[in-house]
Amino acid sequence: QVQLVQSGGGSVHAGGSLNLTCEASEYTYGWSTYCVGWFRQGSGNTREGVASIDKEGTESYADSVKGRFTISKDNAKKTLYLQMNSLKPEDTAMYYCAADFWRCGLVSSGIDYWGQGTQVTVSS
Repeated sequence: QVQLVQSGGGSVHAGGSLNLTCEASEYTYGWSTYCVGWFRQGSGNTREGVASIDKEGTESYADSVKGRFTISKDNAKKTLYLQMNSLKPEDTAMYYCAADFWRCGLVSSGIDYWGQGTQVTVSS
């Protein structure tokens, strides 16, 4: 069982930056072997993939955030980060971190573990 606790987020003006943090519970075994990622859910019901890191450490990004968002992972601290720069109003959403031992990438279906979500609001 993996528990993920998120922090960060908030409200900024367009062009601003925010950083999200996701900490796995201290008793999580094998954190370095998990596929991890960030997803977001706006006003619609679809939860879209934003960025992910697979088991080999390869990063993937949604086209809409490439060059603006950076995902990183600290295995020693069992923590996942998302640095968001040059934010746009369309980035406004609830952001979720996720982890799964087998499922990697930007598809949300079937992922085992989720953070509680944190709101990001970008005003124009």
